[in-house]
Amino acid sequence: MERIFLDNAATTPLDPEVLEAMTQVMRNDFGNPSSIHAEGRKARNLIEGARKTVANVLNCSIGEIFFTSGGTEANNMALKNAVRDLGVRRIISSPLEHHCVLHSLDAIRATGAARVEMVRIDEVGHVDLADLRRLLEQSDEKTLVSLMHANNEIGNLLPLQEVADLCTETGAYFHCDTVQTMGYYPIDLERTRVSFLSGSAHKFYGPKGIGFIYINNDNHIKPYLDGGAQERNMRGGTENLYGIVGLARALDKAVREREERQRRMEDVREYLIERLRATYPGVNFNGDPEHGHYKVLSVSFPESPKGDLLLMNLDMAGISASGGSACSSGIDVGSHVVGHLHPDSKRHTIRFSFSHHNTREQVDYVVERLGGML
Repeated sequence: MERIFLDNAATTPLDPEVLEAMTQVMRNDFGNPSSIHAEGRKARNLIEGARKTVANVLNCSIGEIFFTSGGTEANNMALKNAVRDLGVRRIISSPLEHHCVLHSLDAIRATGAARVEMVRIDEVGHVDLADLRRLLEQSDEKTLVSLMHANNEIGNLLPLQEVADLCTETGAYFHCDTVQTMGYYPIDLERTRVSFLSGSAHKFYGPKGIGFIYINNDNHIKPYLDGGAQERNMRGGTENLYGIVGLARALDKAVREREERQRRMEDVREYLIERLRATYPGVNFNGDPEHGHYKVLSVSFPESPKGDLLLMNLDMAGISASGGSACSSGIDVGSHVVGHLHPDSKRHTIRFSFSHHNTREQVDYVVERLGGML
């Protein structure tokens, strides 16, 4: 059997149609988008067409979309610029956020420019909305709430509309990392009021190294990267033209095929849950799999002498999965999310994350091979 890729929360394979669109741009459209001659104008039109695609998906203005190098830059930009330019003096977040958010908060805290408070997380990893309200109502300081839409390690979903409404009610800014949900769940920014929102193409079958940030028109911030006048003076540097075109093509296709893709992933995920429960009675599922992202399943197996080699043995069997986030320079250091929820556990955790390319036959193979590894 060919290798089975079950690490789609880390990245997704580049869609062939996206690759073809990018290749055409590389081959034919080499102009600098800042140039005023014909080649430059054509490149500029491609970028603005891509911006319109993203804005249409999110139901927002094209003037609120800015292309970045990915989700990490977008999240850094939102957090640090809110403090620097919007007068934010308090940030409310959670200990389960992606490391690019947590490390940005560490950097902000170290400067003394703003203080950081963590909202309570319940026993399965959901944000305690009552505690969030309490935190928001206890201070008149200018506050930013930063919470991800879906956790990248256990898949728990944030009730986006409820949090957005609560922030609006209490006058707080709201930044949402939607890297794991962009293209998978509908987001209507006309209805759901968000201050900042981030996305990254390689999570929805687009290229790596390109993402975007949505900045609500009410928020006037200065550039995060100084340079030329690109991205309407918001991000210096010659635009990644073929990456931007690839992002837009991938997002457009993800939205058009969303329901069919979701059906396939839900079927494979539920089948894996069913097979694991039937085959390995001691298995546990982290987070709240009944109300989580259909792309992610975090599985904990009982402690065993072979457990520390589980990921390596899966890899040798042709199965790609992870034990935690894939953002540690290729070194799996375990999940800070699972560690927070189960600090004393010695169980062995694997994150399986799915694409619409996965099949039930692949699940059967994975469950069978696990038998000799536990």
